[in-house]
Amino acid sequence: MSQITKRALAASLKNMLLKKPLNKITINDIAEDCGINRMTFYYHFKDIYDLVEWTCEEDAAKALEGKKTYNTWQQGFLNIFYAVLENKPFIMNVYRSVSREQVEIYLYRVTYDLLIGVVNERSANMSVSEDDKKFIADFYKFAFVGIMLEWIKNDMKADPKQIVDRISNLIHGDITRTLENCRTDRPVTSNHSE
Repeated sequence: MSQITKRALAASLKNMLLKKPLNKITINDIAEDCGINRMTFYYHFKDIYDLVEWTCEEDAAKALEGKKTYNTWQQGFLNIFYAVLENKPFIMNVYRSVSREQVEIYLYRVTYDLLIGVVNERSANMSVSEDDKKFIADFYKFAFVGIMLEWIKNDMKADPKQIVDRISNLIHGDITRTLENCRTDRPVTSNHSE
C-alpha cells in the first residue's frame, strides 16, 4: 500500500507542476489533489523536495531496468533521455527552481548506476582496482550528465537518439581500453611509449 500512495503523491506533484511552479506548490495542494490528508503525506515524505527526489529515483529505476550492460548502455542512456522528456514539465519546473540540484543529483545517480554496471561487466576477467572502476564510471558520468544538462537547458530540443549516437561514436571502445590500461595484472613491457 505504501508504494501505491507514494506513486499517487508523485502523480499529484507532476499534475500540480503543470499548473504552477514548484515553489508555489504546498503539501496541502498535493494532498488535496491526491485525496489524502497532510499527515499521510508526512508519513511517506518529510517535505516536497523529498517527494521530488523519490519521484526522480522511481523514474530512473524504470528507465534503466535491464539496461546496465555494455551491449545495452546506449539504450539505457537513451531511456534516461526519454524518461526526462516524458516528464518534461516536471523536470523543467524542478530544474528552474531552487531545487535544480535535485535534477543534477538524479541524473548523476542514474547515469553512474548505468556506467558502473558497464564497467563491472567489462572488467569481469581483469584485475582492476575498485577505485579505478569508480573513477572511470565517474569520468563518463560527468561527461554524460554535462551533455544532458545542456540539452535540458536548451529546452530538450535536440533529438536524444542523435545525441546518444554521437556519444557512442565518440567513446566506442574507450571504456575497455581504459580498463586494460588500469589492469594490475597486465604484463610489464620494456617499451613504455604510448
